[in-house]
This record gives sequence, structure tokens and C-alpha cells, in this order.
Amino acid sequence: MYKYMRIQGREDSYITKYPKGIFSLCWNLIRDKVLTAEEEALFRSIDDWFKDNLPEPEPCKNHETVITFFKCGTTSHMQEKLQPAIDLLDKYGKPYDVVYTNFVGKIVYEDDWQIAVSVKDGKMAAE
Repeated sequence: MYKYMRIQGREDSYITKYPKGIFSLCWNLIRDKVLTAEEEALFRSIDDWFKDNLPEPEPCKNHETVITFFKCGTTSHMQEKLQPAIDLLDKYGKPYDVVYTNFVGKIVYEDDWQIAVSVKDGKMAAE
């Protein structure tokens, strides 16, 4: 059984130099005016749900160079909430990977549902 899961694209974030996560990928679809008004409203409702129901990691609030992973054991309902966003990526041909792993670098934040991992030069920083 895997401990962590991340949905990430195949283009790197200019900040972390690591592949962008699903939220960044969808925000890019909005920025690029790809989504219909209904699709944009759908994604914004998903984003709002996560903001309302999941703590924002301090390193993210502080704009530290981190990436986040869901914990596999506690977030199956969150993965279901993300499915419409995944469907948008599929619809518009935005490539992504669902990464399952037990091996992450230095964890700088952890709660019941997620972790944040330090990233340096596009790689997860060692412990």
C-alpha cells in the first residue's frame, strides 16, 4: 500500500521546477481561457471546497518551495472530489500523471490528509 499520492502535469512550475500539481494545471486552463464559463465555475467550486475543508500548509502560505501530496489512507473522498478537475484535464488534452509513492524527501508539513515536501532545483530535497 502506498502512503502518498500526487496528481501532477508534465510541465514544470517556474517556482519549484517540479511538475505542476492538478490545481495549477486547472488554473492555467482558466488563465489561458480554455474552459467554458460553466467549467470554470465547476473548477472554482472544487478549489473552494478544498480551501474550506483542508488546511493550507504553512509552507504554502509562506510561498516556500514545496510540493504537496495527499495521504492515501485518509483522502479517498478528496480524490473523488477532484475527479471533475481530472475530467477537464482529459477533455482538453492536458497530460498528467497520478503518482503513488512511499518515498518523498524532507517533509516540512503534515496533517491528517496531506504533506508538504521541500523541493530544491526541481527535486524533492533529501531528509
